[in-house]
Amino acid sequence: MDPTATEVLDIFKRTGALLEGHFVLRSGLHSGHYFQCAQVCQQMDAVTRLCTLLLKKFGRTDFATVLAPAMGGLVLGQEVARQSGKRFLFAEKMNDQLVLRRNFKFAPGERVLVVEDVITRGGRVQECLNLITAMGAIPAGILVLVDRSEGKTAFPIPHVTLLEMSFPTYEADKLPPALAAIPVTKPGS
Repeated sequence: MDPTATEVLDIFKRTGALLEGHFVLRSGLHSGHYFQCAQVCQQMDAVTRLCTLLLKKFGRTDFATVLAPAMGGLVLGQEVARQSGKRFLFAEKMNDQLVLRRNFKFAPGERVLVVEDVITRGGRVQECLNLITAMGAIPAGILVLVDRSEGKTAFPIPHVTLLEMSFPTYEADKLPPALAAIPVTKPGS
């Protein structure tokens, strides 16, 4: 594991954000491990450091706005915007789809960076990309703290991840007996 990934994992462990048990992920898959970024986001020193690492790894500033999906990406997206001196918007769920509310808009051609906490299938990131392009703006890149997709999630634009850590995931009807024996929880990001 590279030094950045080791540091990120240490931050998750120190803040109690890496959980073990039986969880339903936002993707609907089940897992014995859960990254609860809300635990990390209580510690502003950790948030500042993680966002500094994300921006350093991305290495670009050719974006005007940061967009984050609620809830997981809110604190991180706002800190990325603060550190880069850019505008911050968030997308929120309405009828289980991400939408822009509060009169948030993108200008045609505006370059928008997406920030997310954890991806398993990348669905919320893709929804953000769709929102950006639907308004004629341009997706400039994607920053993600943790990619647990096992290398299966790909995007057509530059994206960086600080930690790639894959724990097995299972469909609800294909749980291993040991995991099925543990009461299931859905703790939220």
